[in-house]
Amino acid sequence: MTQPVVDFRSDTVTRPSAAMRQAMAEAKVGDDVYGEDPTVAALEARVAELMGKTAGIYVPSGTQSNLLALMSHCERGDEFIAGQDGHAYKYEAGGAAVLGSIQPQPLENLPDGSIALEKIEAAIKSDDAHFARTKLLALENTIGGKVLPQDYVLEATALARRHGLATHLDGARIFNAAVASGKSAQKLAEPFDSVSVCLSKGLGAPVGSVLTGDADLIGKAKRLRKMVGGGMRQAGIIAAGALYAIEHNIDRLADDHARAKRLAEGLARYDGLAVTTPQTNIFFVNADAAIGSAFSDWLAANGILVSGRYGEQRWVTHLDISDADVDRALAVAAAFFRR
Repeated sequence: MTQPVVDFRSDTVTRPSAAMRQAMAEAKVGDDVYGEDPTVAALEARVAELMGKTAGIYVPSGTQSNLLALMSHCERGDEFIAGQDGHAYKYEAGGAAVLGSIQPQPLENLPDGSIALEKIEAAIKSDDAHFARTKLLALENTIGGKVLPQDYVLEATALARRHGLATHLDGARIFNAAVASGKSAQKLAEPFDSVSVCLSKGLGAPVGSVLTGDADLIGKAKRLRKMVGGGMRQAGIIAAGALYAIEHNIDRLADDHARAKRLAEGLARYDGLAVTTPQTNIFFVNADAAIGSAFSDWLAANGILVSGRYGEQRWVTHLDISDADVDRALAVAAAFFRR
C-alpha cells in the first residue's frame, strides 16, 4: 500500500484541525469593509496587543501586508532599505516598485540574517534631488529560519531613527523567533514602527496576515488595502481560524523546532550532504553534485516532498509533521545512501 506523502516544502501547507474548523463554522461575521465583522476586529486587536501596537489590519497574505506597510511608510519616488534575501525585496514580485513606485535598496544579508550597520548607513541617501528619498528600513525575523540577534535589531533600528527613517519588520514567523529566543513577540516587535505577522505559516491558520502599527499608519493601510483589492466581506470565517491558531498553536512551535533539529542532525550524518543547523523550523541541505538530482528524485519517489532550487533543498517542519514523519524521512534518506 502506498504511504501518504509527507510534505516538508513549507509551513504554509498545513490543514485546519477539526477544532479550528469548528471555530470557523461558529464564527460571528459581518461586512469587514464596513468595519462590521466582530471576529476580524477581535483578531486585529489581539495581534496588535501581542505586538505591543495600537492597531492592526487583517489582509489575505503576508505579501499584501508587507506591501501595505511599504506603501504606508513611503510615497512615490521614496526608497526602502532591505536585505537581498528579505521577502519584501526578493520574493514578492517587485510589488513595492510596480504598485507603489517605491525603489528598493537591497543590501547583502550576513550569515546570521543581519545587514551590516555600516552598509545600512552608507546606503541612506542625502537630501539631494538626484536621489530617491530613503524613508524606511525593513528587516525580517525569522529570516531563512534564523532569529535576528536582538542586540543587532536595537542597533539597526536606532541607526534608522537617527537618520529619520521609519522601521518595518516582516515578522511572518515572529512567533518562531519568540519561542526560539525565549523573548516575547512584543519584545521582538517593540523597536519597529510596523510589524507584519503571518498566521498561515507556523501557526497553521488557513488564510491571512495582520499588519500592526499606530492608528495613523493602519488608517492609511486600510485605504491602500481597498485600492489593491484586499478588502474582504464576511472574513470572520477565516479570521476565526487565525484566532484559534494564536490561542492554541504558539507554544507548540517548540515541537517543530525540535523536529527540525532531529531531522537535520540525521541528514548531516551522510558525507554527501551539507546541512545547516536549524534555529527554528527551517534548514537547508546542499547535496554533492554527483548525487544531488538523484537524492531529490529518490525523496520525491518515496513520498517525501521538499522545496528547492539550484541544487539546494529547503526542509520545513510544521503543525502537520509528526515524530513518525521525521522517522520516515530519515529512513528514506538512509535507504538512498545504502544503495
